[in-house]
Amino acid sequence: MSDVGVINYGMGNIDSVCRAIEKISYGVEVINNPQQLSNVPKIILPGVGAYPAAMEHLHSTGFVAAIKQAVNEQQKPLLGICLGMQILSDVGEENGQVQGLGLIPGKVVKLQSENDSERIPHVGWNEVNPVEPGDGLFTGIKNSADFYFVHSYFFDCDNEENVLATTPYCGKTIAAVQKGLVFGMQFHPEKSQKFGLKLLENFLEL
Repeated sequence: MSDVGVINYGMGNIDSVCRAIEKISYGVEVINNPQQLSNVPKIILPGVGAYPAAMEHLHSTGFVAAIKQAVNEQQKPLLGICLGMQILSDVGEENGQVQGLGLIPGKVVKLQSENDSERIPHVGWNEVNPVEPGDGLFTGIKNSADFYFVHSYFFDCDNEENVLATTPYCGKTIAAVQKGLVFGMQFHPEKSQKFGLKLLENFLEL
């Protein structure tokens, strides 16, 4: 059995995620259909693109029910990355309101610049400040470490206790979320060098 499965639902290149996991010496399986989720103890849900298209792909491939069963009934840890984090929410407001997976209460809304230097989309390196520095997924990662972002929308949590970390862009944007064994990262750990690899390692060590 592999250490983790990376869901391939047609939204973004998953190769970089798989390479990052292999680099830290863990076994990874690409999950091309819902039945394969039974083969892995942990799940990564990546994604690049638009919220409505992501949910359409997940519904059409049968992954929605399978993901919820794996998380809610089988208690498998899940990590959503970038768009994969956003669709953990109840609803996304990109191109109209679309229902998400509903695993972490909240909605996904467009970033709003607070000054001329803040461009949308938010692209590039920015510091991430965990609510509990050096704890949980951020064990062994210094406070205000830089991670790589590419996004125009962000996860607005309903409950403050689900906020795992923030980044100082467009005010204080939520950069990571958690509810139980469900985690989400707005940044790309697989593109964030040593701190990103450490974060993935922490998730795989849960």
